[in-house]
Order: sequence, then structure tokens, then C-alpha cells
Amino acid sequence: MKAAVLGSPSPAEQSPLEIIDVPCPEPKPGHVLLRVRACGVCRTDLHIIEGELPPRKPRLIPGHQIVGEVVAGTGFARGARLGVSWIGGIDGSCSYCRRGMENLCDFPVFTGYTVDGGYAEYALARADFCFPIPAALEDGDAAPLLCAGIIGFRSLRVAGIEKGDRVGLFGFGSSAHLAIHVLRHWNCDVYVSTRGESHRRLAAALGAAWVGGGEETPPVELDRAITFAPSGEVVIRALSSLRKGGVLAINAIHLDRMPEFDYDRLLWGERQIRSVANMTRADARDFLELAAHIKLRPKVTGFALEKTSAGLLALKRDAVEGAAVILP
Repeated sequence: MKAAVLGSPSPAEQSPLEIIDVPCPEPKPGHVLLRVRACGVCRTDLHIIEGELPPRKPRLIPGHQIVGEVVAGTGFARGARLGVSWIGGIDGSCSYCRRGMENLCDFPVFTGYTVDGGYAEYALARADFCFPIPAALEDGDAAPLLCAGIIGFRSLRVAGIEKGDRVGLFGFGSSAHLAIHVLRHWNCDVYVSTRGESHRRLAAALGAAWVGGGEETPPVELDRAITFAPSGEVVIRALSSLRKGGVLAINAIHLDRMPEFDYDRLLWGERQIRSVANMTRADARDFLELAAHIKLRPKVTGFALEKTSAGLLALKRDAVEGAAVILP
């Protein structure tokens, strides 16, 4: 099969992914072999290929938002359409797994990081970490939902958002542009602060109550806020927008330094900062069901497998409106 393979991590501008022929994965017990129909491009993929996340596997095939068709394996009918996300497996026996906190497992499997992912024509995945794709969702639409969408949905849960809340989204890339659909369904007023004129236009088109630049803060106090940019400066700006008792959820697997900040002004008053770590299978199932119910259709830009590096570079440069998807 053809695959986009990462040898040595390097800047996306250097096109570190090589499109080559590699052996097709062999089916094994407890797994399914999928013919990849679409694979979303995520900022975590950028962190991996550029070395911001330390390499875990030599000669890696990245990609962890996989929509695929079952070719072989047990547990699903041949031809069934399944989704695979960032968490590709857990040990099931660590203290967090025993507490039902599988997203915090001490020994997780990460799709496209510790095991090969979906920037390829075929992919192997643990059957118990595959999710049926609702018929209402097309391949390209479903792919970005499988990480950006699920993690965004978990961020809403971690932030404790209730229907009718005033919610701030700081950064408006692939995850935020999916979360706003859920927030609008919940009758929340959404305030978006983001750099990039195209991102601001998209936020306005999707029903944001207010849209401002990356250095601006919303004109009202917020009940809840979520940051999507991997920047400590953005975290401080979001925190400054919260009312007393408000909650800020940080949706980032990697974050640059946190600046010093004024506790009395920004955190006192029972404001809270929470981090969002991975996702659970319950998050995935609940979100996919909701996405189908509300007919969520992400804005997608497709790239052929041979153009995977171009898709990653476009994401890095904020040149993609919505989500980038690889279509083998």
C-alpha cells in the first residue's frame, strides 16, 4: 500500500513525510483491518512531525482521525464503516482505567503516534476502540469529528457548559468550528477571539454573537471559556474574560510557557482552570450520535494522499478554513 511515512521529525516546511510503498498491515486478534476512506489532519500531527512531541516509533505513519471500511477482522461485518480516534487502546488495569477514567490511562496506545495511523491506504486498529459511523455522516465530514470534534465536545463537558451559557472560544480552527455547532444547538451565546480574517468570517457565518481579533477580549463576562491555541498568553486572555465562578478549559496537548498573572484579579472568585486530556469512548459515541442528530457538516478541504505534507503546512499556516482531510 501507499503511505505517508515520517522518518526524522522536522519542520513542516521541509515536507518530512515521504510517500512510499510499505507492506499492508496484517490482521491480528482483537483488531480490524480498514481500507482508509478519509483521515483528518490534526494539529497534534504537526506536533508529532515537527518533534514537539518526542518520537515514540521510528518510521511512523501519522494520522488519527480515520474513517475506514472493514476489510478483515472480528467484531464487525465486512464493509462496515468505522471511525478511529487518537486513543487507540488502553491497558484496562491501571488505577485510572479501574476508576473509569480511561482518557488518563498510564499506558495508552495513541493512533498515529505509538502505532501507525491513517495517512495510508489501509490501517489496523483495535476493534474495541472503533466506532460505527452514523449513515447520516459522509466520509469526509466524519473524519474531522473523530478527534477535533470529540475533543472539542469533551472540552464543553470539562468546562461544565450548560444550555444558555455565554461561552468564549479562543482560537477558531478545526475543533472550535465544530464545537460552535453544539453550542448553538444548546442555545449558548458564543464569543470568538481568533487571529486570521478567514477564521473570523467563518465564526460569524456559523452564528457567533461576537467575533474579535486574536488580541481582543469579548465585550461581556463569560460563564465558560475554552482555549484552542497552544499559547499561555491566550490562556491569560481567556481567564480575564470570565465572571466569578467561571471555568476555563484548555484544549491543547502542548502549551508554551504560562506568563505570570495577577491571582487577585484573574483567578480569585472561584474561577477555575481545567485541562482537557484525550477522550473516552463514551465521549466518541455520544458526540457522533449528536453530530448525526444535528446534521453537523464541518467545512472541509480535501487533500490527496500524495499532498499530505501540503495539508499539514496549510494547517500550520492557518490557511485552511475548517478542517483538512486526507482522501486516499
